[in-house]
Amino acid sequence: MWIRAAIDLLFPAQCAGCDAIGAGLCAACVPEICHALNADADAGIPVCAFGAYDGALRRAILALKDGRRDVAEALARRLATLLEPNAALVPVPTTAARGRVRGLDGVAEIATIAAKLTGGESYPVLLQQAGDAQRGRSRRERLATRERFACRSGVHIPPSVVLIDDVCTTGATLRDCRAALENAGAHVSGAVVVAAAKTGAACLQHQNSC
Repeated sequence: MWIRAAIDLLFPAQCAGCDAIGAGLCAACVPEICHALNADADAGIPVCAFGAYDGALRRAILALKDGRRDVAEALARRLATLLEPNAALVPVPTTAARGRVRGLDGVAEIATIAAKLTGGESYPVLLQQAGDAQRGRSRRERLATRERFACRSGVHIPPSVVLIDDVCTTGATLRDCRAALENAGAHVSGAVVVAAAKTGAACLQHQNSC
């Protein structure tokens, strides 16, 4: 704990939206309570997003991809407002190579913190098998990909889970993760993501109604 305190003292949390000191994402840039988006995605399950992938929220997600733990904490607090208590969360994994470069798997970090805040548990049971197969692809190409994820062997998976991710664009990644989990015998009740791309955002709903 003292190591973390020393790091916080030397490198205090800084808002990814406006650079203000104090938190990875301040309430002025992205309020902790806001309207959520129903993402109109081809995932085969309901997808709820905290907001649209633009502005300060987009900058925060890009900072998360650079390995910012303070931003992961801030995003987890926001995502937790969309989760049912005691939910079993399964984070969408990054590739092992990107995890090493960034120093953390940002989505896994979000899921771990959000689970603690809601009395649930995070289950990092998925593996990405095909690298960044979706990077640079068109919507049509993204939706055409299959079987990019698998479940780790010999791990416990609860009977009902919720997928967690940072951004939903087409829903293809969530669809593939759902298929891997269902092949392992789990029911995926839905997905909660930090942001939805505008092309995948359907209608604004009040918080917790997604």
